[in-house]
Amino acid sequence: MIEASEPRITLHPHSRRVRVVIDGTLLADTTRAIELRERGYPPRQYLPRDDVRMALLISSDTVTHCPFKGDATYFSFGEHKDVAWSYLQPMGGMEKLAGKLAFYDEEVK
Repeated sequence: MIEASEPRITLHPHSRRVRVVIDGTLLADTTRAIELRERGYPPRQYLPRDDVRMALLISSDTVTHCPFKGDATYFSFGEHKDVAWSYLQPMGGMEKLAGKLAFYDEEVK
């Protein structure tokens, strides 16, 4: 059970290998992810852009706002729309996420 005094969002080093493969194409491979844990949501790994094949991703027009993290921009791969997102200028306390990418769980291996 989570105590009300615990922060809503916490960031943790994630040293296990994270790979993202879509349609047989390796899009990311890292051991330098940051895991974001947010109450009510599954943990998400945010990957450094240096470990993501950014040339294979296309910027999307989609933008969403989180009151705790800020504005997220999205990326697509081929026919797969909005498979990843990034906070370029995250809100206070979330600065470690700046520029890193998170992928939907079904893409992360």
